[in-house]
Amino acid sequence: MDWAKARVVRFPNLRPSTTAISVRLPVTLLTELKLLANKRDVPYQSLLKVYLADRVATERRRERQRGEA
Repeated sequence: MDWAKARVVRFPNLRPSTTAISVRLPVTLLTELKLLANKRDVPYQSLLKVYLADRVATERRRERQRGEA
């Protein structure tokens, strides 16, 4: 294989692997989440993933700022 002739290739349609989990939520919290998702015209599971990813990113930034890893 001649790596000098290699080129970068992108696969834009690939999605990260997912794992199904079960989370117990208070009915009121789930209802609020569904209402917010409905206003944005997205599935509530997708909105929940966005919220979780945002919070995890925030916490990771805080850890880095404090010098933790």
